[in-house]
Amino acid sequence: MEVDIAPQFGAELKDGFKTVNAWVSGGISWLDDIQQFYRERSAIEKEYSAKLSALAKKYYEKKAKKTSSLSVGDTPTVTPGSLESASMTTWGVQLGTLESRAAEHDQFAGALITQLADPLKILGTRTEELRKLHGDYATKLEKERDNQYSELRKQKGKYDSVCQEVESRRKKVDGAFDHGKGKARNAFEQQQVEMRNIKNTYIISINVTNKQKEMYYHEYVPELLDSLQDLSETRVNKLNSIWSLAAQIETQTLMRSTDYMKHLSSEIPRNNPLLDSMMFVRHNAGPWQEPGDFQFEPSPVWLDDNTIAVDESATVFLRNVLTKTKTSLGEYRRELDKKRKEVENAKTVRQNIREGKDKRDEVDIVRAVFAIQEAMHEVERQKVSAEVEVSTITSVVGDLSIGARNHNFKGQTFKIPTNCDLCGDRIWGLSAKGFDCRDCGYTCHQKCEMKVPADCPGEQSKEERKKLKEERQKAAHTVIGTNGAAAGSQSDLPKLGRSDTVNSMNTLSSGYSATAHRSISGGMSPTAEEPPAVEKKAPAPAPGARRNRMIAPPPAQYVKDDGEIAPPTPKSAEMKGRMLYAYQENGEGEVTLAEGTDITILEPDDGTGWIKVRAGSKEGLVPAAYVDVLATTPPTTASTFSSNRPDSTYSASSASTTNFTAAAVSKKKGPAVAPKRGAKKLKYVEALYDYTAQSEAEHSMAEGDRFVLINIEAGDGWADVERDGVVRSVPANYVQQV
Repeated sequence: MEVDIAPQFGAELKDGFKTVNAWVSGGISWLDDIQQFYRERSAIEKEYSAKLSALAKKYYEKKAKKTSSLSVGDTPTVTPGSLESASMTTWGVQLGTLESRAAEHDQFAGALITQLADPLKILGTRTEELRKLHGDYATKLEKERDNQYSELRKQKGKYDSVCQEVESRRKKVDGAFDHGKGKARNAFEQQQVEMRNIKNTYIISINVTNKQKEMYYHEYVPELLDSLQDLSETRVNKLNSIWSLAAQIETQTLMRSTDYMKHLSSEIPRNNPLLDSMMFVRHNAGPWQEPGDFQFEPSPVWLDDNTIAVDESATVFLRNVLTKTKTSLGEYRRELDKKRKEVENAKTVRQNIREGKDKRDEVDIVRAVFAIQEAMHEVERQKVSAEVEVSTITSVVGDLSIGARNHNFKGQTFKIPTNCDLCGDRIWGLSAKGFDCRDCGYTCHQKCEMKVPADCPGEQSKEERKKLKEERQKAAHTVIGTNGAAAGSQSDLPKLGRSDTVNSMNTLSSGYSATAHRSISGGMSPTAEEPPAVEKKAPAPAPGARRNRMIAPPPAQYVKDDGEIAPPTPKSAEMKGRMLYAYQENGEGEVTLAEGTDITILEPDDGTGWIKVRAGSKEGLVPAAYVDVLATTPPTTASTFSSNRPDSTYSASSASTTNFTAAAVSKKKGPAVAPKRGAKKLKYVEALYDYTAQSEAEHSMAEGDRFVLINIEAGDGWADVERDGVVRSVPANYVQQV
């Protein structure tokens, strides 16, 4: 029987992998029945005709049980009735021939094992390996599809969440008082911008998912089904070869059965593999409807439509997405072409193996084909995603990348404090990562990269970059002020003088905040070679977690009238002092004392930062910075600190009224503690540049000065060092360890 039109599983069965896989698996399992048949027949051949009739009857029964499943599968859409596949018909002819044989030669038993049963076993094993590879690949395809669906659900969740936040911000605007309504409205508008960006991402993700779904059902699965069909038909072809060999052996060894074997030999070639496939298709083809495309789903708490936002902020975001995507699209296409050629070459090798022109293992080649296809699909998904992103954006706002003056951004780890030119916020810490433009010096957070307008003025000189930086920072803060996010910005607040700051600190606590002093201080005056810029020191924590710490002022006898640090007073027989802070002993030889405890100094500071004291019956070591040595010199007052100190404008860093309030209500903390005598070996640092202290919490230093290193791991750009028993801070990038 000839087939006019060759069926294709991929085109006609669509998403029918499980059904096809089960059918192919049944055909492979059937090979085991056939080879077992020949093995049993080999034993029966020795018993001649008495056993042959029983054997034929047995396998007729087996055939009857499996005819339906092997012909049309386990779950056909049309009942086959008494029809059976061409392979099953041929098998029936073979069993009929067996019934007609009355006698057989003894040596035929050995031929059945070596030339029929063993090859069938090998065929079944190898074919099953190939089928399992198809199953594993189908599982990966399904997993990739489900991952894409899951990613879409995540985008939907993000969109719902940001819509909920927008609604929450809107309610805050409605409920805000007049003086705070501007700030609340700015937050509401900013959240709307974020919502529109996430909405755009969600819509793009929908389009990508729909395209990936289309490829899954129209390309990947059909291609896999065609491969399974090819595997099944190849199995049938090889099975036909073995049957033909069996017929030839029987013809040669059973001369008396010549007429029957000729009939069998004429029947076997008629078993066209396409016939089995055609019958299976006709009895399994049924109505199939492709799953519908995904649609935009508005948030239940935010009424919206499926149009892409095209306001100014969204357009900037879309332009950057478009530019970045178009840049990578060409690379994806070239890589995809390369992978396709590799797949075609591997398939050619597989065909040569089948034709006997190549001696390599087909299983290894098929495994390699699937591995290459998997990599190709990954690149193809990236390419399709990029194409959909480009088409989605350009269909709404056109090709925004044309004429755009994109910044030549380079990833950067900022070692000195730098502000983002877009949002105005600090790119904080020594490990802060962001971007800067190689041409004009534009700096931004990683999170702000896609929001930066494409308005690079091109390569600029150092002076031009500095001027641009000032303009951009001013514009960034102006935008914040206009939106209401900085209602109490620098321009709205009065200047704080040195005396005002100290008076405020004295009111709040007996100590003073190193952070506050640095934040309100004036500029630095480095000398010698041009040193790195210094960030105003952020709050430095006490031992343990890093928090705002209060650093005690220098003892009165250490301060001269002009504010300079004086050397320690000479040791006396009965030097008295008082604990400025409570201290808890942390090691052998130390003593625990409460704040305000009167003490007798037994051994003054010898340069290690520790002194030995007695309080009542207790003796031990305490940090020198925790002790106020009592002397006739008047104590330091607020006026001392405020002398010769220039006024400075309000700083938006950590020295805000919030910090002062927090310092007032928190428990007073002692300063950093120098390593105790007898502890591990001290570490030293050496000054690389001259530096003039900007507050009493800092050390002044000249190039080459050496200090004992206390702590440089805070990550805030400052190092705590000790000199002459006094622990203070210096810029971390102004010193190096020696």
